[in-house]
Amino acid sequence: MNTSDIFNFLKPKNELENQGDTLAAQNQPFIPDELWVKCPVCKKPVLSSDLNENFKVCPSCGYHFRIGARQRIEITADKDSFEEFDADMTSVNIIDFPDYTRKLKNAKLNSGENESVITGKAKIGGCEVVLAVMNSQFMMGSMGTVTGEKITRAFEYATEHKLPVIIFTVSGGARMQEGILSLMQMAKTSAAAKLHSDAGLLYITVLTDPTTGGVTASFAMEGDIILSEPKALIAFAGPRVIEQTIRQKLPKDFQSAEFLLEKGFVDKVVPRSKMKETLTSLLILHGSVPEKTEEKEGDSQ
Repeated sequence: MNTSDIFNFLKPKNELENQGDTLAAQNQPFIPDELWVKCPVCKKPVLSSDLNENFKVCPSCGYHFRIGARQRIEITADKDSFEEFDADMTSVNIIDFPDYTRKLKNAKLNSGENESVITGKAKIGGCEVVLAVMNSQFMMGSMGTVTGEKITRAFEYATEHKLPVIIFTVSGGARMQEGILSLMQMAKTSAAAKLHSDAGLLYITVLTDPTTGGVTASFAMEGDIILSEPKALIAFAGPRVIEQTIRQKLPKDFQSAEFLLEKGFVDKVVPRSKMKETLTSLLILHGSVPEKTEEKEGDSQ
């Protein structure tokens, strides 16, 4: 029996069979993958539009997704109030570290920014502040020489103009492609923060996930008031490094914002949706006068 004989015994295809299944499949709505985001904690799918409306916080479990520096500024500063400082400053391969030039180029392309921190002047709840926001999308917010210089200049401007400073931190630590020059930024930024403090001015830090390494060991933990987003990782060295060093198992949720709050290293854990409101209250409590209040006093005079 040849192959043609076998095909003669096959049941002819009925075009009307399974037509209902085909129509049902055709009637199902097509939803592109980019419209959904899967929460890494509760594993539930979330509509991208709902996530954006909820400040990039999972509505099911409250997980705070990482957001870019520009979006952070948009949801924190009053509308159209942000005036950027030193936007053209950019890192170079200062010690000719292998492949660093290419990594810098990729970081700029991927993030759309020149550096891992954006600084400037803004209003929050009508209160004028100097604002610095680190960017995880640029080499995981690592602190190089330009990062340290921009933060130092922000402190110096705030000291000269008697303004409070608010810094949102997110960082993998010092940028080792710049060697000892990156580590020097720890002392440089700390000195600028000290001069700002000596002038009697307010400094608030907001720790976001993750804040680690040399940033934690310098300006991130030097604020007069230290806030954090929920569940943020806050550390100098990672838990695996510590466990291998001390040969002990670390407590549950070690180095989380809530753990540090319990131990007194963080003053308050604030959800992203309440952050602007909290910062405004703290600024007013410590003497900042909202713009609207100044207008009313001027009118009464």
